[in-house]
Amino acid sequence: MSKEVKQLNQLWTDIYYVLRYKHKENITHQGVRILQMIDKEVEVGIKEIAEGIQVSHNTASEHVKRLLEKEYIYKTRGENDQRKVILKLSDLGKEVLLQNSSLNEEKLQQLLFEQMTEQERESILNAFNLLKERAQNVRDN
Repeated sequence: MSKEVKQLNQLWTDIYYVLRYKHKENITHQGVRILQMIDKEVEVGIKEIAEGIQVSHNTASEHVKRLLEKEYIYKTRGENDQRKVILKLSDLGKEVLLQNSSLNEEKLQQLLFEQMTEQERESILNAFNLLKERAQNVRDN
């Protein structure tokens, strides 16, 4: 692995560690991954979750059941196929996902607007946009 890859990963985890939210809800790592899938994909059901987190259909179903009980997600029907059950994030689920996978927006506000120049902010946003664009072209192994 190249030196730059290791450096980027270290910087990423350092930034997340310093700017993360303090977790309020008790949720497993698998639960957060499932909430992320539901948030980022168009239509997600149990089958897609099982494939996405690489577990059996029954195990994925159990994870989903717990998230439904906590009211982080809810079930709806597919737009094109009413027989298909689709999972969606509730407002509480959106907040739990934000708290467990995003940077603290108040800390970012302080950092970006109280400690950085406009040129520094623009440079960081451009770099993250470029990284996101290129990341979308990377395939899962």
